[in-house]
Amino acid sequence: MSEPKILLDGLGMPESARWHEGRLWFCNWIEQQVAAVDADGKTEYFPVPVEQLMGWSIDWLADGRMLTTGEKLRRYEPDGSITVLAEQKANELVLDAHDNIYLNGADFNFAGGEAPKPGYIKLVTPDGQVRQVADEIQFPNGMVLTPDGRTLVISESFAGRLTAFDVEPDGGLSNRRVFADNLGPDGICLDAEGAIWVQTGGNAVVRVLDGGEILQHIDLPEYRAPFALTLADFNGPTLCILTSEWRADDSITDNLDRLKNGPRTGQIFTVPVSVGR
Repeated sequence: MSEPKILLDGLGMPESARWHEGRLWFCNWIEQQVAAVDADGKTEYFPVPVEQLMGWSIDWLADGRMLTTGEKLRRYEPDGSITVLAEQKANELVLDAHDNIYLNGADFNFAGGEAPKPGYIKLVTPDGQVRQVADEIQFPNGMVLTPDGRTLVISESFAGRLTAFDVEPDGGLSNRRVFADNLGPDGICLDAEGAIWVQTGGNAVVRVLDGGEILQHIDLPEYRAPFALTLADFNGPTLCILTSEWRADDSITDNLDRLKNGPRTGQIFTVPVSVGR
């Protein structure tokens, strides 16, 4: 497999990677921007009115309107206005084919050093109704839905595992089970063969099957923590790895302070892969 190559650097903290309309989109945390980059590194930046420097994500409805999480779930209208869909704080989100929105989050201040509390997954239906569909998630992070909409997989970062659920006809989640463990999952992506690219907890990412079999392993430079992954089509299937400097020997608070107040260490790596989206 090819060595990872830098597509973009000098970022705050790139997160929430998405492939949309032929470009890689991501949230540039700290700078409070959404960004879109092509295969040549040409990048557009768009300011977004989120309340926090870190801890928000993006996705798109079927009609192309963008959503952002944060302290509220927001929709961006064609005329430039912003609609609040739900007064619901959230981290990551993922949508099904019917524009049902799955949100995850946890009600404690991670950046402030508050003791962890179990998190949740909530469902926001197109009519604006919000209901909780899973609980006791150990720091919920990236989520994916299978193309048939029948399975949702979420990263439980503090548990070191990927957890899968069956999706019921009404959007509820059932049959909770371990997809893979002994990982360090954050943002994840699913490929066309049903394998998931996920972080190891160090400076590496792996491609893993349901049940835990690891198919591929990619190492990154020292102190390069991969926070989000997605598959792009940059002249062929391409894994995009969004990273920032993170030192395991330092405290979470020290690492976050460095990201906020120090040099901008965010980088995006690309690696050609054999299996795409």
